[in-house]
Formats: sequence, structure tokens, C-alpha cells
Amino acid sequence: MTDTLAIIPAAIDTYRQPVVYMHEDCHICRSEGFAAQTRIRIDLGSRWLIATLNVVMRGGWLNVHAAALSASAWEALGASEGDRARFSHPEPPASTSAIRAKAYDGRLNEADFAGIVRDTLENRLSDLELAAFFAACAGERMDTRETVSLTRAMQAAGATLVWGGRAILDKHCVGGLPGNRTTPIVVAIVAAAGHLIPKTSSRAITSPAGTADTMEVMAPVALDTAALRRVVEAEGGCIVWGGGIHLSPADDHFIRIEHVLDFDSTGQLVASILSKKAAVGATRVLIDIPVGPTAKVRSAHAARVLGSMLISVAEAIGLHVELHRSDGSAPVGRGIGPVLEAMDVLAVLRRNADAPADLRTRAIDLAGKLLDMASGSGLRSGRDLAQSLLDSGAAEAKFMAICAAQGGFREPAPAFQSTEITAPTAGKVAAFNNRLIARVAKLAGAPRQKSAGVRLLVRSGDRVEAGEPLYEIHAETPGSSNMRAAMRRASQIS
Repeated sequence: MTDTLAIIPAAIDTYRQPVVYMHEDCHICRSEGFAAQTRIRIDLGSRWLIATLNVVMRGGWLNVHAAALSASAWEALGASEGDRARFSHPEPPASTSAIRAKAYDGRLNEADFAGIVRDTLENRLSDLELAAFFAACAGERMDTRETVSLTRAMQAAGATLVWGGRAILDKHCVGGLPGNRTTPIVVAIVAAAGHLIPKTSSRAITSPAGTADTMEVMAPVALDTAALRRVVEAEGGCIVWGGGIHLSPADDHFIRIEHVLDFDSTGQLVASILSKKAAVGATRVLIDIPVGPTAKVRSAHAARVLGSMLISVAEAIGLHVELHRSDGSAPVGRGIGPVLEAMDVLAVLRRNADAPADLRTRAIDLAGKLLDMASGSGLRSGRDLAQSLLDSGAAEAKFMAICAAQGGFREPAPAFQSTEITAPTAGKVAAFNNRLIARVAKLAGAPRQKSAGVRLLVRSGDRVEAGEPLYEIHAETPGSSNMRAAMRRASQIS
């Protein structure tokens, strides 16, 4: 068969971008005119996908009679070594006309956005085409009507959980604060109060840890929809990875491109948040917006614009949303990285004397507001209830029950290697740069190395003497000199 090749796994991680590797002398490349970056349709039995071609040159690692697939492509096709796949040119993506229209400041409707979402999920759109779409929508170039349409299109592309008309609570933080791991504590408190809170969370893409990464060091998070429902029906809450249950599935593709571009569209951020909340079946949602000079939201004006859009779109899709503006000037807690953040969460739940007070206070504030939203009475007594559930140990017991229902609790283990970074001179801690602290944690190995990261030893306002420790860098591999080099490289990044 002239249009088929044997396929092998390339064992290359390209995240969610399917990639196919072919030899430059491959007969299919020659006959079809395939060249580097060509979009190629690959059919294997009843499954198919569209991948981007990378060409392996003569003398390289690939045989001329085989094609290699990246890890994501191999998994998506359900391939086995020795399979033969068919390679052809795909139909051009219909949604490119909508992207061109948006680039010229046109207004898109729900059908336009649905086409872009569909072509994204089928990998019909290249990264360049998606980047053009995000650039056309950057800043505030999407109006409320368009944002509602995109939100609905993103939700409709995946599953939506239905809970029989019951009130379903949820919370979300727009991000930008290292260590701000309030979610496991809030879920435990709210579930201990007898409410339903099925929390789906993301893994980190460019941050030192996502909520799913932190939770995963304590309990399994890769649950399917049926397992999620069993946990919530049994315990009232869960903290699971959203990528495993097909809720607003285009969002991860969008986030991958947005992080490379390093800018956000307000409309796309709102659609990302609210499509996931609608898909999980939430009815009442609290959204935390940390504001600070090195947080994701950097000014009061930006917070007002984002908050107004969130409320307007939520009303249009039938969600009750309330906002909580918080201090985003510094990291929260002491640990930054999956294990270190999990240790902070457990210290708060276990009421340890040395538990980080800022993480405890934030979690109680958020849980209290959610409990007020749940009561619907207009009374503001939720914070007292949240604090009593935490102080009594009820929240800890509920958290352990949730972990058990998700597959069993694991005690997080600290890293084998650490090194202290000390103050070069005496002085007062005036401010933190959230982005640089996060960069140090990532250079140390987080989040792939679960116990890697940064442990803060000072807070804003503290006075330190020369030589006193400021923070520790934790790593799973030896070599404190390497960790110090990582710290020095991070300090040069603005």
C-alpha cells in the first residue's frame, strides 16, 4: 500500500501537540509533497488524527520505511508497534476564515467559536493559526457577547456533569501566586459542612505546581467521571484532575499556546474559567482574584475589568458567581512545589502550631464566603462555621475521607537535597517577586520532580541580618552548587 507506513513510538513528549516524524527520503513525503511543518492526517483503523510533520534528515535516527509518532499522537491513536497507518492531506480547517475575520476586528458568533473549538480538538489548526486567533483576541478585543459564545462553545465540546438539581459549590483562583494552595482546605471545610463541591483542577503548565499536582502527592487524582461521582456522592467533595474527564477539553490546548505567547485575553480567561465551572455542574461559584504587581492581575483596574466580565458572562450562562479580591503581593504559605505545598496544606488541616497563618486565613475566608453563598440567607456567618470545622478537626477528617475515596492517602515525602539561600546584607524584606520565586522553584525541578521547589523562611516586613537564611531550594538530585546556579540565573530574569 503506497500510502501507508509502519509506525513506531518516537518516545518524544510534545505535550498535547501530535507530531509525526518521517525520513526525508520517505516515498510518501515525495509523492504527497510533504515537507517540514506540513499538517498530515493519520488513519489507523477507525481512529484518526491530524499531526504536524517533522522531517528526519539522512543519517538520522529514523528508517526510511517507518514513521514515528510523538507520545501524544501514539496514545491518541491507540497504536501498537508493527501497525501500519495511512497518511494523507487533511481537509483545510473551515474555521480559518473566522480567525481571519477576527484578525480584522470582526465579531464572531457562537457557530464561529464552535468551529474554532472543534478544529482545535481535532488538531486541524496549527499552533501558528491558534496563535493568530489569540493575538486577534488579545487584551479586551472580545466583547461580552463573544465571550459568552466562546464559553458556551468550550463547554459544549465536552461533557457536562448533572447533579439532579442540587446546589453545587465551586471555587477558582485566577492564579499568579506561588503556593496559594487553598483548594484542598476549602473543599474539606465545605464538604464537612454537608455541601457538595466536586472540584476539578489543572496540572501545572508553566507554574511550579497546579492544584492537581499538589493533591496527587497525597491521593490519586486521575479519576474518570464515574469515579468522581462516586467520591462526591460518598463524601460531598473531591479534588481531581480535570484533564481526565473531558470537561471543556479545548482549554488545555488554548492554555498551551497562551503561555508561549505570554499574554492573556480577558475574554478567553473568562471563558476558560466559566466553561469548566459550567461543565462540572456548578451552580454557585466563588472566584478569587489576587491583585499584586507580580501576580497575574496587577492592578485594581484590571481586577475590575475582569470581575465585571466574569459576572456578566456567568449571568448569561446561568451561573451565580461572586468575587473575592485578595492580596497578591507575595507567595502564600511557605512551600512552592507539589510536596512542599502539600505539607503546608496538611499543617493547616492538622492544626499544627507552625502551620502557615496566611494560608489558613485565606482558606477560612474563602470557605466562609462559599458557605454564605450556600445558605442563601444573606447572613454572613459562614466564616465562623468554616473556622470551627477547621479547628475541631472535622475538616481534616473529611479531607482524609476524600483521599481514601479517591484511592488512598499518601504522606508527602520531602526532598533529599536542600540548600539555604542567605541574605547578602542586613535589612528588611520589602517585597517578593512572585515570578522570580516561581522561576527558582521550576529550575529546581518542580513540578515534574514532586519534592522539588522552594521553602520560604521569611515574610514581608521581616528584618534579617547578613548571612541569615531567606529561603531553601529543594531538589531530588544532588548538587547544591547547581541549585545556587539556578537561583542566580532566576535572579537575572525580570
